[in-house]
Amino acid sequence: MNVIAAVDRNWAIGNKNALLVKIPRDQKLFMEMTTGKVVVMGRNTLESLPQKQPLKNRTNIILSSDKNYAVKGATVVHSVEELLGELKKYKSDGIFVAGGETVYRQLLPYCDTAHITKIDYAYEADTYFPNLDEMPEWELVADSEEQTYFDLEYYFLQYQKRVTKP
Repeated sequence: MNVIAAVDRNWAIGNKNALLVKIPRDQKLFMEMTTGKVVVMGRNTLESLPQKQPLKNRTNIILSSDKNYAVKGATVVHSVEELLGELKKYKSDGIFVAGGETVYRQLLPYCDTAHITKIDYAYEADTYFPNLDEMPEWELVADSEEQTYFDLEYYFLQYQKRVTKP
């Protein structure tokens, strides 16, 4: 299973239920990687999207503790256990966990690949992604050349969970 996020230099991902910055090339990469795939997100992340609607051309699965929460065009599950049962219907490499903070923290142990856009700037933020650089089970396996968007520098990084030998 994949996790996908854009983070700042402090691994922040959002502020007041909004992205820290919208970088067109990052958004295009997100679209290319997830179109035709499964995206998993929490209710707050869904509600931060345009028109609060599921992402087009993807299977949207929303994790919400609210038992009455329903969204047209998406499957809503109410626990990690229920989510994992639902995800058994899909190929693991076609599943992308797309936020927010709580969902990332709950599902990171089940993921083996992380696609991170790392922005070289520190924003005011109230939500964070776990710092993979401080987690020994994760290793950086690929990084891009420096990218720029106006005066922002950023990188496309890929992390893999290390295979532990029994």
